[in-house]
Amino acid sequence: MVDHEVDTAAGTAVVDAHAIDRRSAASDGVLARVRNGLAELTGALRRVAEHVLSDPEAAARATIVELAERSGTSPATITRFCRAMGFEGYADLRLGIAAETGRARSAGWTVDIGREIQPNDPLARVLDQIMAADTRAMHDTAALLDLGEVERAAVAIAGASRVNIFGASGSALVGEEMQFSLHRIGVAAWAWSDVHEGLASAALLGVGDVALGISHTGQTRETIEMLAEAGSRGATTVALTGFPRSPLAELADIVLLTASQATTFRPDALSARHPQLVVLDLLYIAVAQRTHDRAHAAFRRTAQAVDGHKAAKGVLP
Repeated sequence: MVDHEVDTAAGTAVVDAHAIDRRSAASDGVLARVRNGLAELTGALRRVAEHVLSDPEAAARATIVELAERSGTSPATITRFCRAMGFEGYADLRLGIAAETGRARSAGWTVDIGREIQPNDPLARVLDQIMAADTRAMHDTAALLDLGEVERAAVAIAGASRVNIFGASGSALVGEEMQFSLHRIGVAAWAWSDVHEGLASAALLGVGDVALGISHTGQTRETIEMLAEAGSRGATTVALTGFPRSPLAELADIVLLTASQATTFRPDALSARHPQLVVLDLLYIAVAQRTHDRAHAAFRRTAQAVDGHKAAKGVLP
């Protein structure tokens, strides 16, 4: 049954105006754009997105009428969905999906990552599932990531007198990893997960400092508050999130996007950790490149400082 109920002109206009803000290369990261824009879609447009994600290869083979029937919408809705995803029309969307699924198939990571992991699944099958999901998330993140934003963040951190990193729960662990990396190359960086301590530290930042807030959903209240405090003091604010229109992203000067691919026992927040680490590793390397001499000297000194605590060759720990 075709449903036009929520496919109103006003609702579509909002989505088209945002254009999901991910109109990069027409054939790159199509499914990543759909996944990342899913939360912003409602009604008929959301049903189209969910149907495309449930079976991309079938969507790439379907005509516009077939896709409309299978998703319970209309050809006009499919056309509006294409525009919302940054495509001229349905033919371009089909080509983009076909190219992406073809690359996935040739790369050998086409395991059904939508399948639930069962209690009796052998570990080899679980490993394949995890590897496929993480590989998909990495590729999606690479497609979504704006390298110009990474460049801006790297320049800001390289010139900063102080860098604060804010995150809660799993995001705090990711933040601590980034703090450790920056510290090893001589960047004055602190990671805060306690909101009271984080707010107190954020209040001491100023122009020339950088604050990085990490939250997959972009809705963690404590992280938002800490980043907002830092921004109010003049610090350059950076958000690492999976949602470009989240509260955290909206208040940041620079937004770094990640994708995730949930699996059984690993919801989005947990499955986002590896893509987050990849983006932060890229940012760390970019900072090291821009502070090469200082970073190289600092890394050498810090390595020498702990060298005496390594076990001697041939001696068991």
